[in-house]
Amino acid sequence: MAVDLAALVAGLEQGERRALARLLTVVEDGSVEQLREVIGALHPRTGRARVLGISGSPGVGKSTLTDAIATQLRAAGRSVAILAVDPSSPFSGGALLGDRIRMQGHHADPGVFIRSMASRGHLGGLSFATPQAVVVLDAAGFDDVIIETVGVGQSEVEIAATADTTLIALAPGMGDGVQAAKAGILEVADVFVINKADAAGAGRLESELRGMLELGHATAGEEGEAGWWPPILRTVAVRGEGITEVVGAIDAHTDHLDAAGGGRVRRHARVRHLIRELALEATRRTFARLAEGEDDLLDALTARVEGRELDPYTAADELLAASRSAAG
Repeated sequence: MAVDLAALVAGLEQGERRALARLLTVVEDGSVEQLREVIGALHPRTGRARVLGISGSPGVGKSTLTDAIATQLRAAGRSVAILAVDPSSPFSGGALLGDRIRMQGHHADPGVFIRSMASRGHLGGLSFATPQAVVVLDAAGFDDVIIETVGVGQSEVEIAATADTTLIALAPGMGDGVQAAKAGILEVADVFVINKADAAGAGRLESELRGMLELGHATAGEEGEAGWWPPILRTVAVRGEGITEVVGAIDAHTDHLDAAGGGRVRRHARVRHLIRELALEATRRTFARLAEGEDDLLDALTARVEGRELDPYTAADELLAASRSAAG
């Protein structure tokens, strides 16, 4: 079915939620040409939203924490969009929406918009469409865009390339201290949140994290990014405990970035990352399209590799050369 993208963009400018939802659907499922048109029209309207990333292992309560933070931000009069990136169903390719029920308390609030997106196998804890969805939500005028990532462990660090402030959620008794060191999230976290802090082991987890942070900064010879030391906060999100302090830390980090010029640096890095990802995706699409027409060549190369006449790298070079020739 044809989509009137100009009408949807105009509707977004008028604050229509239906237009916003349909534009996000285009971002997630539309053609490359539709994506180019949407982003081209909306990009000049962006640059005002604060992007918050919430990441962490499965089971730490990211959805409950996200919901509580959104409630606190709304109490401060800020409009909030939540982009919840879910694992993909292996059958339908769609998002598995089990955790979204925790956020249904906002369904009647016009200042909150919640959208689930499927990761569709994209590594890094995010969907490939996530950065483009952030553009749409930014253009829609939201003060804060919260991205809650898939809890996939070590590959979640991609959120740091998308968010202004990254929160890493952990919980006692889940081996999170060791996992944090393995995943490299000590380097990307701006705020650590120990959720379910009423459980045994919260103090030990905080001590482990603090020790690893101090060791890491001592090795690096500096105190975090431009002088920022990630705070370690405790929450019981299901009861709203500690959320005021978390939002205070987010605001403090925002102020710190503004004062130190770090916000500009992060925005530059985010745009750079987006451009690179778009270029890589365009290259993948182009090659996939061309390779479909090279089945005979691919089969021939496969046979030569299987017969040990050719090594896989040389075969790949020949296939790429043929694809470039066809594209030119």
